[in-house]
Amino acid sequence: MVLSSSSTEFAPAERSREEDLERQSKILSDNVLLCSLLDALPIMLLVVNDHRQIVFANRFVSNLPDLPRRGPVGRYRPGEYLDCIHAYENEGGCGTTEFCKTCGAVRAILTSLRGQEDVQECRILRKENLDPLDLRVWTTPFHLAGEEFVLVAMMDISHEKRRLALERVFFHDVLNSTGGLLGIARVLRKGSKDSGDVLAGRVYRLTEQIINEIQGQRELLAAENAELSTQPVRMNSREFLGKVAEFYREHEAARERLIEIDCEAADVEFTSDQALLTRVMGNMIKNALEASDKGEKVKSGCNVNGEQIEFWVHNSGCMPRDVQLQVFQRSFSTKEMGRGLGTYGMKLLTERYLMGSVTFSSSQEEGTRFTVRLPLHLGDE
Repeated sequence: MVLSSSSTEFAPAERSREEDLERQSKILSDNVLLCSLLDALPIMLLVVNDHRQIVFANRFVSNLPDLPRRGPVGRYRPGEYLDCIHAYENEGGCGTTEFCKTCGAVRAILTSLRGQEDVQECRILRKENLDPLDLRVWTTPFHLAGEEFVLVAMMDISHEKRRLALERVFFHDVLNSTGGLLGIARVLRKGSKDSGDVLAGRVYRLTEQIINEIQGQRELLAAENAELSTQPVRMNSREFLGKVAEFYREHEAARERLIEIDCEAADVEFTSDQALLTRVMGNMIKNALEASDKGEKVKSGCNVNGEQIEFWVHNSGCMPRDVQLQVFQRSFSTKEMGRGLGTYGMKLLTERYLMGSVTFSSSQEEGTRFTVRLPLHLGDE
């Protein structure tokens, strides 16, 4: 028997009746040997029923310090229990939104409900402070006392993803910049007649990019560890846009592409953390450049809306829908595996430290536009 529920955009929304949940939980709790084995393992282990509701959570899960205090686990599906930001967007709960189509945990559980084992990766942004979870999920179907269950094992792989991201940054972005420096060094060694001032400027910009990449990774790590502090300063909006655009015009991603500032961009004084906002806007421009073809234009601008200031970056491309559904997840990337920190970092810095928000729109007709909304005055001036 199931309870009627709302419609769904992915997995079935129906849930078990309370008495069925109690019976299934008792089947597990009465199997002392099985519960003891699951409790002894130092990994997150859940048992879910045929409606994806948790009927058992091992001691490792129950003792996680950063989980909200929960009632009986059978009331929850995994995303609800772990506080996923999408878990309550539909009345049907975890697994029923369009975003859930990209969730490795939901997909793996559905596979095991069809009788097969599965392994997937799951990226979760959580409601409290946007704390992310990068999980590797193993699912195994089994039957006990005539009931159908799925054993769900979850391992936190956040540190593995962080290491991969750092490796990709250093092996790709920093290596590209140092390769440029090496090329200039070779020209100088051969005694080229090229202008020394031009070469010196190029060396300066490449060095600046290397430092920027390293500093960006350090800031992101500090932000995730709640170790950043803001330093608000007064700035001019058009001057700020100009400095960011000028820096990225020399970036490798800008080769044969244009960066333009909207002629109607607001010219106002505002207060924010210049370093963090530069990081956010820089990521927006860099991502837009990488999504643009040669000869295309990336445009940035600024509006004032009441007590908020809005900075935006636009490019003419359209993101595929599956990319849009995952764009702010911590480890998701349309580039090389392990380089998915740009949009996640934008959201983390903006919402946790700059007291603002980041949104985007993307369509074939209008292209892609990312917008950062901030208070006109952050902190004391």
